[in-house]
Amino acid sequence: MIQITPQMRILVAVDPVDFRKGIDGLVALCKERLSADPFSGCLFIFRSRSATSIKVLVYDGQGFWLAQKRLSKGRFRCWPEGKTVRLLEVHQAQLLLAAGNPETKAAPVWKKVS
Repeated sequence: MIQITPQMRILVAVDPVDFRKGIDGLVALCKERLSADPFSGCLFIFRSRSATSIKVLVYDGQGFWLAQKRLSKGRFRCWPEGKTVRLLEVHQAQLLLAAGNPETKAAPVWKKVS
């Protein structure tokens, strides 16, 4: 089971990827295009060219998990922009996985106590 915790680092590939790629292909993509270590425990999110599917890749210390979500209707319309990779907070990733806009304003992740 993939558990997303507040301490996790979540990286989103901005450009769409070839969804014929499996775990090994996405691991290579993390190293080459995203310049990130796939064994670090980061959660990586990828989008298909048609924007109807996303894949989530994460290493849990024993092996890789690969999950895919394909929408039955519509597309993932709101996708993070940037150079090649974008860092998201956990609440933003949860919105993205629900096909929502990760840029939606939300309550702060933590509040400083004086």
